[in-house]
Amino acid sequence: MAVIADKCPDINVVVVDINKNRIKLWNDNDYSKLPIYEPGLDDVIRRCRNNNLWFSTDIKENIATSDMIFISVNTPTKTKGVGAGEASNLKWVESCAREVAIHAKGHTIVVEKSTLPVRTAEVIKNILEASQAKKNNSEKNSFDVLSNPEFLAEGSAIRDLEYPDRVLIGGDNPIAMNALGGIYENWVKKEKILYTNLWSSELAKLTANAFLAQRISSINSISALCEATGADVREVSRAIGTDHRIGSKFLDSGPGFGGSCFKKDILNLVYLSKYFKLPEVASFWESVVTLNNWHQNRVSRLIVEKLFGTLSCKKIAILGFSFKANTNDTRESAAIQICKNLIEEGAILHIHDPKVDVKQIEKDLNMKPIIDEEVKNLNKTNLGMWKMVKNLEDVFEEIDATLILTEWEDYSKINWQSASKKMRSPSWVFDSRSVVNQKNVIDAGLNFWRIGDGSSN
Repeated sequence: MAVIADKCPDINVVVVDINKNRIKLWNDNDYSKLPIYEPGLDDVIRRCRNNNLWFSTDIKENIATSDMIFISVNTPTKTKGVGAGEASNLKWVESCAREVAIHAKGHTIVVEKSTLPVRTAEVIKNILEASQAKKNNSEKNSFDVLSNPEFLAEGSAIRDLEYPDRVLIGGDNPIAMNALGGIYENWVKKEKILYTNLWSSELAKLTANAFLAQRISSINSISALCEATGADVREVSRAIGTDHRIGSKFLDSGPGFGGSCFKKDILNLVYLSKYFKLPEVASFWESVVTLNNWHQNRVSRLIVEKLFGTLSCKKIAILGFSFKANTNDTRESAAIQICKNLIEEGAILHIHDPKVDVKQIEKDLNMKPIIDEEVKNLNKTNLGMWKMVKNLEDVFEEIDATLILTEWEDYSKINWQSASKKMRSPSWVFDSRSVVNQKNVIDAGLNFWRIGDGSSN
């Protein structure tokens, strides 16, 4: 919405939310307090806010005065009931549709922006149409429902929006579809705006994320094979990436895919496939998630093995907690499961991340951090624990190993000669992102393991 406001100065954009604190932060003059960290977002907000971009909790009034409404709410995987563990929970989508049905005036174009299961638009349509059935003709309003999924990556979202590969608009009314397409034409070439039916648009988003996640699981499976055979996954990736039929994108091995969409969207495909009685299709996509989970556990098991079979009372530096660099998003981050595994083994984790807040880590690990004064007493219990370390240079004090889980640029610039002097011997560096110089680590007298590198095992 910020980018639309930036590119379309004649359009008034209002972002509404029931969370008063979140809206307060969006309106804060300290741009470092924005609820989302995304490179370049603060500059866009600074240019547009209070000109043609507003943030408000006044939902009813803004629905009533809007010509076009984007539904952009969370659609988490259901935890109970029918489809638990696979299907999306559409509670908030339905809630939004009902709010729109009650407060909209005249004709309103409703746009699905959240990543949604196929045929969700039908649910929204039914709610909107049913709301008009009991009204007199003079009071009735009309609606069009469109699907307009995003194809962007956190960390490069602003650039992805400003220079998209394509814009996808699904619908059944060409007039409404062209109205939305006309907004994007302010900065996107017409040939990059694709028009489909509703169901194709919804399925295309799920499929795109599933294909990308599948590539990550595929290369991570090969990384394990490389380690066993003496091959190097970086060399394998380079060799297959030069094949124009395959391409080089999403062939970097890492600790496993994360983020708000990949796992959720694959599980949606699994649920859909089962629903339409396609068990072989469901099994195929389910295996992508299974491999990802196995890979995350593989990393933590390997650390236990390298540190003499036990992590009890051993200190491990965790570098990076967000699911990828240049974002503070931790949803489905590989770091969560890996850290939980290490804590369960009795490790004391020193966690550093330049953008993730300590409260978010506490929520993700479901465990409060400890303070330095507590360590000695708690050590006697052999229980795992963690603490947040704000200064990167301080994270190496008396640790037994360093595990890099996010590819923040700062981690590629670490002075390992200096760091090694603070670490206990023998010390290890586990690089799951291939961001550090192997020679510099080894020259500093440290043991080194890099994901997918058979020569480092």
